[in-house]
Order: sequence, then structure tokens, then C-alpha cells
Amino acid sequence: MSAPTPILEVRDAVKHFDGLRAVAGASFDVARGSITALIGPNGAGKTTMLDLLSGFARLDAGAIRLANRSIAGMAPHQIARLGLVRTFQLTRVLAGISVLDNMLLAAPRQPGEHIPSLLASPRLARQREARARLAAEELLETFGLRLKAADYAGSLSGGERKLLEIARALMTESSIVLLDEPMAGVSPRLGRSILDRIAILRQERGTTFLFVEHDMDAVMSRADKVVVMAQGRVIATGTPAEIRADSMVVEAYLGGLAGERVP
Repeated sequence: MSAPTPILEVRDAVKHFDGLRAVAGASFDVARGSITALIGPNGAGKTTMLDLLSGFARLDAGAIRLANRSIAGMAPHQIARLGLVRTFQLTRVLAGISVLDNMLLAAPRQPGEHIPSLLASPRLARQREARARLAAEELLETFGLRLKAADYAGSLSGGERKLLEIARALMTESSIVLLDEPMAGVSPRLGRSILDRIAILRQERGTTFLFVEHDMDAVMSRADKVVVMAQGRVIATGTPAEIRADSMVVEAYLGGLAGERVP
């Protein structure tokens, strides 16, 4: 029996910046419904890879396919409409509006986007708005932000902003979510909570997650598959157990992540 088609395929991806190869022919797949970790020492090209996947940077060579469709060269909003969204290392929330409104702005199929439909079927528009609000409130509850719904997003702590950004990404109902260091800058307790909630949403919704993270305990305990990059290339892929036992991975980390612990 053949393996299912991956939701995301990267083939021989190349990206230069001022003559420097940030990504140098990387290839890997992400299975549908999986939690996949993308790891590597600083400067390995991980964040650049997320930029390429989400349309915030453009390939110089290679191919990227989402659900068997080429997305290379597409803008971020076009890729988002196809079902792939991302978060960033530095959180990006709309500080001057409420937490709930941040969520509602991310809801797909907004009634106000189609004025003729809004005028022709106001009752249907109200129903959609009510469903969006309910979905937003449920996600805020999941991420422990329900009591903050009416607060300005700018009043949240750094960890709470990270929770809001992840919840807002999930509000889009995307099939795959890219998380850039979801545990960075948050307490270990909150970091574990974020990962717990991601695992629950994968199970309940079938959402695929690809995350970049330096916390190896988190990677090894939560990921189904690990993709390892070094110097812009993929040097290993496998289960957490396989990656732990890979001497090339250990060498890359010992050389590039001084002070960080590899289990």
C-alpha cells in the first residue's frame, strides 16, 4: 500500500541573500495531520524556510507544493487562502483593538467581504457572524484567553500575545499552521501548555503543524517527525528516536548550539 500524498512538499529549495545561500537545496515532506519539527543550529535556514513556505520570501530555485499544488511565487495572502498560515518569532497582534476582534478579523468567509450577499441575505450574514464569534470564543477558551476577550490586545503579556497569535492562526481554519519558535520567550509552564493545546487541536481538527523550535525536550516529546537543517541543507529526517541516534545531527548541534541540550 502506497504512502499518502504529503500535504506539503519541498524539493531542492534554494534562497540567496546578498550572495549568501540561506537555503541550499533543501528537500523534505510534511505528512497531512502530523506534528513535524524543523530543527537545526542557529543560521541553519529554518526561519528562511518558513518564509519561503508562507510566501514572505521567494524561491531562487526549487519547488514547493501544498496539497499537490505549486505555491512557489505566490503572495502570503494567496497561500493563506489555500490553507497555509504562519506565526512569527516576534508576535504580531493588533494592539489597539480587543482580543476578540483580533480573532474575528481572521475568520474566513467574512459576510462584509461580499456586500451584495450581505444586502441580499442579512439574516444569513448575522448567522455567519454568530458562528465566527462562537468559534473565536472557543479558541480563546482553549488557549486560556477567554477572560481577556474584551481587553485590548496591547495589554496582554508577551506569553499571552503568543497564545493569541497561535489562536488567531487557527481561526483561519487552515489545514497547516507553521509556528516559528512557539515556546520562545514564554515560561516553561506556558510553553508546555501551548504544545498541549496544539496536540489537542491536531487530534480534534486534523490540523497539520510544522514548527521551528530550539527546545529539544519539546521537540522530542511532541513531534511525529523531525527535519534537521544545517547550513541551509536538510541533513536528516526521521522520528525523534531516529534523530537522537543520528551522529550527524548530534555533531551539528554540538557544533552550532553551544549551551543547548540534546537529549
